[in-house]
Amino acid sequence: MIGVEAAFPYIDTHTAGHPTRAVLGGIPPLRGRSVLEKREDFERRFDHLRPALLHEPRGHAAMVGLIPVSSEVADFGAIFISSYVYLGMCGHGTIGFAKTLAFTGAISPVTGDRFTLETPAGVVDVRLEWDGEGRLGAGSLKNVPAYMGIEGLEVEVPGLGTIRTDILYSGMWYAMVDADPLGLALTPENTSAGLALGWRIKESIAKATDGRPEMRGLPAPSVLFHSDLGKGHSRQFLVLAPNKYDRSPCGTGTCARMAQLLMRGELSETDAYRAENIFGVSFTAELAEKSETCGTTGYAVIVRGEAHVTSQGTLYLEKGDPLSGGFLSR
Repeated sequence: MIGVEAAFPYIDTHTAGHPTRAVLGGIPPLRGRSVLEKREDFERRFDHLRPALLHEPRGHAAMVGLIPVSSEVADFGAIFISSYVYLGMCGHGTIGFAKTLAFTGAISPVTGDRFTLETPAGVVDVRLEWDGEGRLGAGSLKNVPAYMGIEGLEVEVPGLGTIRTDILYSGMWYAMVDADPLGLALTPENTSAGLALGWRIKESIAKATDGRPEMRGLPAPSVLFHSDLGKGHSRQFLVLAPNKYDRSPCGTGTCARMAQLLMRGELSETDAYRAENIFGVSFTAELAEKSETCGTTGYAVIVRGEAHVTSQGTLYLEKGDPLSGGFLSR
C-alpha cells in the first residue's frame, strides 16, 4: 500500500468495559523459548511499537494490548502490553483473548471447552462456556496463585493521614484499600477523585516499601479500592496511573481480593466472591486450590467474566506522519 510503512491487523474486545487489543500480525518474529523470554525480546527490540499500537491517535491511556505468540508448554501463548508497562498477567485480557480466538474460529465448541495459555507469569487454564448456537459466552481462568506480600502495612499519606493496606501478588502486585472509611464513592461520576487519591496513595506506598526485601526490585503496587456491598460482594476500582483506571473490576485484582478475604476468614473456601466495577458489571470468583507459594500459602482463584468484540481492522503507520509513534497526554 502506497505510503504505508507498517500494517497491524487487530481485533478489539472489551471485558466488563476494559479494552483488549489483540494484534494479530505485523510483529516481527520474537526470540526465546518461553513467553517471558519473548516478551523480554519484544521489550528490548520493539518497544517503540507499543506506543504506536496503544497510544493516541490509535488508542488511549487505558488501552491494553495482547500479542499472540507460540508456546512450548501450552495451547497458546500471549504477551500483555499496556500504555505504560508490560504486564505479567492480565485477567480481563485473557478473557478478551478467548473471545478473539472464538471470533476468528481458532477455537469453537468442536475444539472443546478449555485451553491453556502461557503468560509471562505462568500457564493459566481457561474454561469456555458455549451457548447452543456455538457462541462463546463467559470465559473463566484459573489464575496463578495469589499470596500475601506485606500484611497490615501502615502508610502515611499527605493530606489523608495513616491508612492500613495489605499488599498481595496475583500475577501483578496490588495494594488493597478500603474506600468507605475514606469517604470515596466508587461511581462513574467520581473517577477523577478516585484517580487523584489512588495515585497519592500509590506514591506513598512506594516510599514506604522502598528498601523492604519483600518488594526489592519490584514495581510499586497498584491501588485497588474496594467498597463492600455484603458478604462476598464488593465494588472495585483499580488506579493504574494518574490518568488511567481499570474499567473492569480487574481480573487478577479480583483474585488478590478474594485471597485476602480468605486469609482474613471473611470468606470460607467454598464461598464465591463477586466483584463489580463502577458501572455495575461483575466478575465472579471461586477458590480452585491452595498451595505453598514463595514460602507462604498461595490461593489459586478461578475468575469468570464475559468479553465482547467491538471492532476489527488494521492499524497503519504512514510515512511522514509526525505522530506515527503515538503520543500520550498525562
